[in-house]
Formats: sequence, C-alpha cells, structure tokens
Amino acid sequence: MATKLSITKEKTAELIKEYGKSANDSGSAEAQVAILTERIRNLTEHLKMHKKDNHTRRGLMKLIGKRRGLLKHIKDRDINEYRTLIKKLGIRDNI
Repeated sequence: MATKLSITKEKTAELIKEYGKSANDSGSAEAQVAILTERIRNLTEHLKMHKKDNHTRRGLMKLIGKRRGLLKHIKDRDINEYRTLIKKLGIRDNI
C-alpha cells in the first residue's frame, strides 16, 4: 500500500515507461533519476507543511545525494543525454 509520501505503482510504471529503455527497464540510471525526482518533489511538498520533520528531511537529503550520484554517472557517460534529461525533468544543472 502506497503512503501519501511515496509514489504509486502506476506512477512508477509510467516513469519507467517514459524514461527507461523499455517498459520493464527500471534499472537504467535515467529511470532511477526520474523516480527519485518524483519522490523528492513529494517530500519537498510535505516539508513545506511540516517544517520541523527532521526525519523526513534527512531522508530527503539521502535521496538528493543518490540522485546526484546517478546524474554524475549519466553526465560522465553522455553529456547530451544528461542535458536532455535534466531539461525534461525540470531540475538544475548543479554537478
């Protein structure tokens, strides 16, 4: 059962289909970055309402670090693919 803070199975499948190499390719770095970005957005909205929720804030920071590592991997592998991915996801280039 999905909680309010996580993303649903349907949303995850949709992101994998859009960003993965195939419909079942949840392991590619691009699909993982897309899923992490959606989770980060949900947690950010939660923290806007609950400013003192430091446990969630720590989890958010861990997710951001994981996404940063995956983005660095994509950038080292193919810079054009990296640029299109961050543009499509609407995130800043801070690596």
